[in-house]
Amino acid sequence: MLVRRMRGLSFAALLAADPVQAAETDGLRALRIDRADTPTIDGMLDDAAWRRAPLHTGFHKHLPRDGEALPAALRTSVQLVVEDDALVFGIRAWDGDPARLRGLLARRDKVNVDQDFIGIWIDPAGHGRAAQFVRVNIAGVVSDGMHRADNDESDLGPDFPVDAAVRLLPDGYSMEVRWPLSNLRFPYADGRNWRVLVERSIPHADGALLATAPFRIDALSRLSYLQEVEGMDVTVAAVRDRGFIELRPELTVRRERATAPGARSRGQQAEMGLEINARPRADWVFNATLNPDYSQVEIDVPTSQGAGNIALSLPEKRGFFLESADVLGLPLPAFYSRTVNDPEYGLRATWRGAEMDATAMSLRDEPGGLLLRGRPYETLETIQTGRTVASLARARWHGDGLLLGAFASQRDYGRHGSNDVLGLDAQWQAEGGDGAQHQVSSVAMASRTTAGFGADGMAARVGGRAGGYAWGKYLHKTERWWHEVELEAIAPGFVNDNGFVPQAGVARVSGSINRILGAQALGKLELYEFETYLAFHEMRTLADHTTGQRGGETVERRLRPGVWMAAPLQTGFWAELGFDRQRAGPGARLHDTRVVNFGIETTPAPWISKIAAEVAIGRQLDFAADRVGPGGQAILDVGLRLPLPIRPGWSLELDGHLNRSWIRGRLGQPAFADTAWRALAIVHFSPRDSLRLLAQNTWAARRDDGVTQLEAWNERQVHRSLLYRYQWRHGRTLSLGVVDDRLPLVDENSRSLTFKLQWEV
Repeated sequence: MLVRRMRGLSFAALLAADPVQAAETDGLRALRIDRADTPTIDGMLDDAAWRRAPLHTGFHKHLPRDGEALPAALRTSVQLVVEDDALVFGIRAWDGDPARLRGLLARRDKVNVDQDFIGIWIDPAGHGRAAQFVRVNIAGVVSDGMHRADNDESDLGPDFPVDAAVRLLPDGYSMEVRWPLSNLRFPYADGRNWRVLVERSIPHADGALLATAPFRIDALSRLSYLQEVEGMDVTVAAVRDRGFIELRPELTVRRERATAPGARSRGQQAEMGLEINARPRADWVFNATLNPDYSQVEIDVPTSQGAGNIALSLPEKRGFFLESADVLGLPLPAFYSRTVNDPEYGLRATWRGAEMDATAMSLRDEPGGLLLRGRPYETLETIQTGRTVASLARARWHGDGLLLGAFASQRDYGRHGSNDVLGLDAQWQAEGGDGAQHQVSSVAMASRTTAGFGADGMAARVGGRAGGYAWGKYLHKTERWWHEVELEAIAPGFVNDNGFVPQAGVARVSGSINRILGAQALGKLELYEFETYLAFHEMRTLADHTTGQRGGETVERRLRPGVWMAAPLQTGFWAELGFDRQRAGPGARLHDTRVVNFGIETTPAPWISKIAAEVAIGRQLDFAADRVGPGGQAILDVGLRLPLPIRPGWSLELDGHLNRSWIRGRLGQPAFADTAWRALAIVHFSPRDSLRLLAQNTWAARRDDGVTQLEAWNERQVHRSLLYRYQWRHGRTLSLGVVDDRLPLVDENSRSLTFKLQWEV
């Protein structure tokens, strides 16, 4: 990634400072160019291709929704040219006060609305159900991932090999972004028009966010704004037969030392891993993985000591699972890649057609993963002691406003049994005659399982048991109302070990009624947005003759009226009253657990990336004691981004996190308390290398509350890690990290030194 800053004004800068000699268009139109005309990715729009490419200047204000027009000094233009192997975007962003531009070096995937950035969203399939996106800030830092329309959420796991460069100018900046076609997935023939959205963030203009499509408050998802690109059909026909293959070997060398009272151990290992990604033509992708590594030193939220090998708590960054995640596109209970702990090897194939797509995979997982069996009030778990084989096949059909899908899943534990699941899913969306948006989603699954727990609590073959799962969701949006209701039923015998089912034998209904009131005045404070809502949730047990659990027992009930508002300084605030009730276990009393919840998020200064706080105060249920006491929960996150005067271009990224929950006992002190803090400090020397220090302490304790006479206990964990990472190009990374984990109260300690080299060919 190349980032150059201009200090003098050159003739090339003058060309970039004014609109190029190209016709303006209402929509984004691509210009096909020869290889000889390929622009140099240096941030300057002075190449011949930019003088011919159509110019799109139709940017619309999405945030803040204050009703004010954006000043003409903040205009933006975008152009798109298509070369043999890539899309190249040229963006010109004007700013009347360029000294206020915000954008320092930061971690990948940490480009947010507190920074000036350009975002590019691409849906090569054209059906509007998923899009790949990148955001590039003015320091050249990239955030990228996949956004799915079904839940309107972004997955920051995928990393795309985009090449970007930024040039700061006296009246704003210009940017070039090259996106290789090898990383865009589209049908071979008869596909729909590609769809694109370009956005611009301007934090000093009160958090303004611009996009190349008008804003709609009733949009079902962010992907509703994507617009068709003219001129892509010729490019698709020219490149659809072109094949790509990537080899990504990696070497991990780790040395470990552990001490405990009366015991010491040392060990070292060296492992080679390999990922193979092949695309023989546009509609087929094949993936293989061999012994991939995911070192705890590389994550920003450490897992607890003793549980570092349990996959469920780690964010997914393994490329094998991220490839074609949009095709897999299933709710969390259906498939969750982190149930595969440590693959020994895996194979996967994905096919995309104009109206259908499909993917299939099979992996062999090493021992050490987590085996879960859900109950209404608890989750039974044990560590997998043997290898397993996880397999899944998925197919979808796309129609206008309708999606139909089917899948089959199996987890084979060998002599310990297996878990087999079949499922169907569907989604329908349409616009009513009154302009209202409707969306209905559903999933149905059936399972049969012969893998469970033996008398010793370990994995064992058990008698076969069947179970079912059903889920449905309805969403209704207009300019003034937003309604949502969700139904879910999980039979006592339902198991899906390739998904995530921490509870079974329950039925739930939840939803919310939201009234959108728009801009309001709260005294002297002008609110850009104001909403009131009523959220509800009810969970009840289903009868289970195997365990004796009776049906119809309320596990949890919530009724929460609240308000949400948006104000200047990128500030959002919400508050709600919780008329809640909870039950600790089968046959226990249904307790009154009324609470007050509120939270705030703001960016009050250029050097503060975020201040966020959430607080719940009221009656808290102590599940172990089956009693209610006054207590609460509090979470605070603070992020800072500062330039370092030591050397121009260096920056310091600081993220702090604190959370505490407590329940007061009868003796005037907490009967139970859980506290954790985390501090993350990163020095960025360049967009390619950084030094990261991560510190985390957790502490939990139970004291005698004077009534329950539960046994007192105390746990404390300490984590420290230091990591240096150097990336000289996409896919080529060197990491060196040290981890120190301690349990001070029992005098246990483990340390590791990890060297990792990743290479892409």
